[in-house]
Amino acid sequence: MIIVFASNNEHKLREIKSILGNSFTLLSLRDINIQEDVPEDESLLEGNALSKARFIHKATGMNVFADDTGLEISALNGLPGVLSARFAGESKDPSANIEKVLTLLCKTENRKARFRTVIALIFEKKEYLFEGIVTGTIIREKRGIEGFGYDPVFLPDGKNQTFAEMELAEKNKISHRARAFEKLREFLNQYTLSNNKETI
Repeated sequence: MIIVFASNNEHKLREIKSILGNSFTLLSLRDINIQEDVPEDESLLEGNALSKARFIHKATGMNVFADDTGLEISALNGLPGVLSARFAGESKDPSANIEKVLTLLCKTENRKARFRTVIALIFEKKEYLFEGIVTGTIIREKRGIEGFGYDPVFLPDGKNQTFAEMELAEKNKISHRARAFEKLREFLNQYTLSNNKETI
């Protein structure tokens, strides 16, 4: 099954290919030669994911999914949320984003946070949403070199390693993105199974 992921983010592509396995041929925007900026100007993660998926589906007519992820911090009333990638500016600099978060939290003991991923799938011209959440805390300094985004300062509940200290396989057992994409994988597998039964 061929499906388009509305992104060129190599880190995400690597994670998602690891989660979905070999049952699907995953194409990036680069693979289908789409160079245009995909809109990401909605106020909610759900809106951004749907906007991206609709944009690519309209351009290609192909089955497509898009995701949007936000770090939601309790002491910051859910910020950075949908602004996570550009929290410190439009340059989308991960280091600057982390420094801004650490600065804002420097005087608070409440460091509870959660990562939330929303996936919008347009499949056979119908729209579906899937969500994955992982809770944790924001530590006071960066640890680890794996992953991307806020991974070096996010410590998942019940773990002693940040996402940036974990091997990809370990992260994919518990991460917000993994949980959302596992739901996507189950949906696509169920569709494939049902479709195969119908053709027997």
